[in-house]
Amino acid sequence: MCQPPAVALSLTVSVLAESESASAALVVPHSPVGHHTDLDALRAWAQHCDVVTFDHEHVPQEVLAALAADGVELHPSPDALVYAQDKLAMRERLTALGLPCPRWTRARTAEEVEAFAAEVGWPLVVKAPRGGYDGKGVQVCREPAEVEPWLSGVGEGGLADGLLLEEAVDFTRELSIMVGRSPSGQAAAWPVVETVQEGGINTEVLAPAPGLDPDLATSLTEGALRIAGELGVTGVMAVEVFEVTRVGPDGGTRAAYLVNELAMRPHNSGHWTIDGSVTSQFEQHLRAVLDLPLGDPSARDAWTASANVLGGDYAELYGTYKHLMARDPGLKIHLYGKGVRPGRKLGHVTVYGGRSGDLHSLEALRERARHAADYLQGVVTE
Repeated sequence: MCQPPAVALSLTVSVLAESESASAALVVPHSPVGHHTDLDALRAWAQHCDVVTFDHEHVPQEVLAALAADGVELHPSPDALVYAQDKLAMRERLTALGLPCPRWTRARTAEEVEAFAAEVGWPLVVKAPRGGYDGKGVQVCREPAEVEPWLSGVGEGGLADGLLLEEAVDFTRELSIMVGRSPSGQAAAWPVVETVQEGGINTEVLAPAPGLDPDLATSLTEGALRIAGELGVTGVMAVEVFEVTRVGPDGGTRAAYLVNELAMRPHNSGHWTIDGSVTSQFEQHLRAVLDLPLGDPSARDAWTASANVLGGDYAELYGTYKHLMARDPGLKIHLYGKGVRPGRKLGHVTVYGGRSGDLHSLEALRERARHAADYLQGVVTE
C-alpha cells in the first residue's frame, strides 16, 4: 500500500517478495523473490535500494546487523526495531523510561510464575517474547497447569530468555495511536483511535476514538511521541494501549492508559488514514524513512469508521463490488490481493463523514462499514 503514494511522489519501490504471487509483487514492478531470513537474497536485493524498510518485524537481528555492516541504510534501525521484535526488551525499556505498562515479569520456572501470580492474581497473560501477532503467541492462563506447556519450551528458540508474564488488565477499551518520525527528528501524530478486537484480531477502527477524555488524548500522544524519540524510531509506529480507569487520592476517577504493544511499521490500526486523513500512514512512512518533511496527519472529516475484511464464504471477492458500490457510493474498498482462507485479513472498508461530537452519525458510519465487511465475507447476502 506504499505503492500509490510512491507513484504520486515519483519514488521507485522495490519489494523482496515471499513469492511471485505475493500481494506486493502483483503491484510493484521490481519484486524479486526471497525470504526475509536469507542474507544472500537480502544482500542482492538491498544493493539496488537507497533505503530499506520493513512491513513486519520478523527479520532476524543477525541479518539486520550484517546488512548494516554492509552500509545498507535501514529504517527503523536494528537498535530501534528490537523493541518491536522482543516484548521483554520492550517492557524493560518502557518501564525504565517511566511509561505506564501492565505489571509484568520475566519467568523461566514454575516458582517464578507462582510468585508473580501471588502478587497480581490469576489469570495471567502469558506471551512468547518473539514472533507473536494477531493473538498468536499469547494466552490467558487461569491456573499453573495452563502455563506448564509454555515453560517446557523455555530455553529453546524464541523462549531462550524466558516468558513474558503480565497481569490481566481490567480495561475499558483498546486504543491505538500512529506516529511518524524522520531521521532528522521531525515527528507527527494522527488522532487516537479506538480498536475493536475479536479473537485477538482487530476488526474495526473508529477515528477519532469516541468519547475520549481530552487529557488522556494529550497524554497518550505525548507518550507515543516520547517513545518514538527515546527509541530512535524512524518511519511510522503504532502504539497500542489499554484505556483504564484509575482512582485518585480524593476518591475520584480518571482515564489513563497502559502500553500493550509497539509496531514499527504501517499498521492495521492506521489503515483508516488512507481515506480519512490528509496524509496516509503509507505516504508518511515513505516521507519519514527518506527524511522528507512530514505531511499533515489531520483527519479529513469528523469521523472515520473502518472495518477489516476477513476470509469467509466467498473464494472470489470481486463479484461483490457491484452490489456494494451501488448500495453505498461513499464506501472505500481496499482488498490486498491475498488468497482467501478463513480468518485471514484480506482487506478493509472505510467510510467517513458525520458531525463532530455526534455519536449517532458515527454509529451510522460504523454500520455502513460493518455491513460492507460482512457482505464481502458472506456473513450477509443483501
